[in-house]
Amino acid sequence: MNIFSIILTIGGLCLFEVISSIDNAIINAEVLSTMKPKGRRWFLIYGIIFAVFVIRGFLPWVIVWATNPSLGFLGSLTSTFSSDPSVRDSIEKTAPILLAGGGIFLIFLFFHWLFLETKNFGLRHEKFFMAQGVWFYAVVSIILCVVVYYAMKINPMMAFGAVVGSTAFFITHGFKQNAEKSEKELMKEGLSDISKILYLEVIDATFSIDGVLGAFAFTLSVPLILLGNGLGAFVVRQLTIGNIDKIKKYIFLKNGAMYSILFLGLIMLADSFGVPVPSWVSPVITFFSVAYFFLKSKRVLKTNEISEMV
Repeated sequence: MNIFSIILTIGGLCLFEVISSIDNAIINAEVLSTMKPKGRRWFLIYGIIFAVFVIRGFLPWVIVWATNPSLGFLGSLTSTFSSDPSVRDSIEKTAPILLAGGGIFLIFLFFHWLFLETKNFGLRHEKFFMAQGVWFYAVVSIILCVVVYYAMKINPMMAFGAVVGSTAFFITHGFKQNAEKSEKELMKEGLSDISKILYLEVIDATFSIDGVLGAFAFTLSVPLILLGNGLGAFVVRQLTIGNIDKIKKYIFLKNGAMYSILFLGLIMLADSFGVPVPSWVSPVITFFSVAYFFLKSKRVLKTNEISEMV
């Protein structure tokens, strides 16, 4: 990768991490408002170490290692910078397994949002699909069947990767639902700040799965994922401190995050089936998706401000 590609990839990873963590930042901000200053400092300063190095650094490293055990634990970290042909061959052979799983996970995530989650309607078709929520499970089941059928013809392990991706989605979805319930408990008085910090770290780990798996649509390089997602996590912490109320006013940012998740999921699936996708496509699509819905949100915000002045 040349320097431009590296910068573009890191920028795309950072932006994707930020927009996919908006819900997490809102939960953090609301819970932190019930904590003492010392507890807030512990979470915002020392919690970033856990968020960046343990979750957004260690997890992708483990995923690459799990799909390439022959490289060894340390070799999985440095594999993308290795000049050894055998290392490159190992990564290329196992990449479809990882990409198929991550692609299915992200596509399921998008359709769950489209069919079932409460949202501000940014595009006309969103209201229609929201009214057809009962079809979510049918749609994702058909998608999985089709992907597995064609993947079996290429590599049974690739088909297994797709199944693992669907399993990971439903497991993390259950954790997210529990996280939303936990937020209500955390808002109650009587719970110690230490307990709240531990809960927030668990919630952060749950919400970070989307960003970690989506990162593989940008690159298979663990160091670049660590750098891009780490910067994004730092930005999310800064938003949590003082700007979350302003961010919440941009009502379609979540829409931008979810459409970028759809595109990244499709890119990962296409790549897993051998369709050549240039490295710049993922960050460019992410930038355009977020920019479109950011500008759409800004127009609505401006219209509302004018209405309040009248």
